[in-house]
Amino acid sequence: MSMDGDSRSAPVAWRKSLHSVGNGECVEIAAADGAVMVRDSLDRAGSALRCSEQAWRAFTAAARTGAFDGLS
Repeated sequence: MSMDGDSRSAPVAWRKSLHSVGNGECVEIAAADGAVMVRDSLDRAGSALRCSEQAWRAFTAAARTGAFDGLS
């Protein structure tokens, strides 16, 4: 993943999980130029992380299996 300060220059459709509970700890994702962008939903003007679709799929698969449970 990389930080991409110019990631918002092209219009993208950001979305947040339907499971978001409004506790201020949410991220939004968007598909852009063959990559996945991730940003803090409370800091939409801030930087976004950009990763490949393959890296995003690996991350979400690991999260589903509980690989990150207990991390703080």
